[in-house]
Order: sequence, then C-alpha cells, then structure tokens
Amino acid sequence: MARILVIEDEIELARHLRTALEQAGHTVATAYDGPNGLALARSDSPDLVILDLMLPGMDGLDVLRALRRESLVPVLVLTARSAELDRVVGLELGADDYVVKPFSLREVVARVRAILRRVEAVAEASRLTERHEPIVLPDLVIDPATREVRSDGRPVQLTAREFALLWFLAANPGRVFSRDYLLERVWGTESCVGERAVDACIARIRKKLGGAGSPADRIVAYWGVGYRFERREGDR
Repeated sequence: MARILVIEDEIELARHLRTALEQAGHTVATAYDGPNGLALARSDSPDLVILDLMLPGMDGLDVLRALRRESLVPVLVLTARSAELDRVVGLELGADDYVVKPFSLREVVARVRAILRRVEAVAEASRLTERHEPIVLPDLVIDPATREVRSDGRPVQLTAREFALLWFLAANPGRVFSRDYLLERVWGTESCVGERAVDACIARIRKKLGGAGSPADRIVAYWGVGYRFERREGDR
C-alpha cells in the first residue's frame, strides 16, 4: 500500500484520518503546520499528500506551490465549503482532487484509492509510450521514451499528467476529444475532479509551451466540446 502524509492543523481530525487510512492498509505520517508538512514531504517522499489549505505558519496553497516546483507527488486538498476560489486555485496549481469539509472518512479513503489508481494508470501509460516513436514537428518535439518536450528548440518541463495529456492529443491529431473523454483517458475512469481539471491542465501546458504565437497554438479549444491538436502544412 501507499505512504501517505497528512498535513492538517486540526489534531483530532488528523488523528481520525490517520486511523482510517491505516485501517485501509496505508502507512501514515502527520504534520500540523505548513513548514513541518513541507519538510516531511521533502524528507520522506510520500506516495500521496493530504493537504489542508488553512494551515498555520505557511498557507496550504503555498505548500502546494512549493511541492509542485520540485515534486510530482499526488495531492488531495482539504478545503472549507465556502472556499470555492481556493479549490479552483488548488486545481490550477496541480492538486489532483479535493474534498470539502465536513466530509466522511470513508469518502477520503475512497478518494485516496482513486488517486493512487490514477497515478498507477498514468505510470502504466508512460511505460506503454516507451514503445512509440517521438513526435517531431518543426516547432515541437515530444519524446515518450525520454519524456523530453522541446518547444521551438527550448526544453519544457511537464508533470506526468501534463505530458500524458499533451502526448495523447498530439498522437491523435485532428480529432476533437471531449473533456469527459480526456478525463477518462488521462485521469482515469474514477476521476472526481471534473471537467475544469482538463481546462486547468491545458492552460498549464500552453503556458509552458510558450503561450500565443508558439506551439501552444496547436492545442485548439472547441468551446462547449473539448480540444484538438492541430497539425500544419510542413509537418511530416
């Protein structure tokens, strides 16, 4: 099973989360503020982080930003019912899912199980892509064997999910894929994050590719439908 880090300042809630997760077979560490949670994430390399957004010492969103600068560890965000903006920002920063307080422990355990399955599915997809040839275009190179992406000759660092989404679209040029379909193929059939996660992931990919006037323009949005990767004259 997985090694999970719970970063939650409500000690009683953290204790209940730890008990429920341990009963599900996981190994659990806990931290009660942002700085200690970030330090544990760096030193223990957990398989998944459960992160409250309202933390003393360091805001949960700042912890998430720091994690995403140096790690691809999946993150399940805990947030208050009224904090919709925080939930949206959390997804845009790369959180994998969120649970709104108050919640049932059974729901959290189920969300953890779903995230871990999606991570394994992405890893399996990554292993499968190693058998594919690189996509080499005049302005964009995507190599699944090395996970290298170059935009106009410039190296681009993508997370595992961002790479999986870009690869899937580029490997199927000209087809429009709905957000639901992309969720199923890239996030997995048990995804709980909703269609907005696809939009947020596409936005991050476009920004990293260089924005308007760059290979990012190859990812075309069909509003109300989904996304298509555009091949151009001169591509081989």
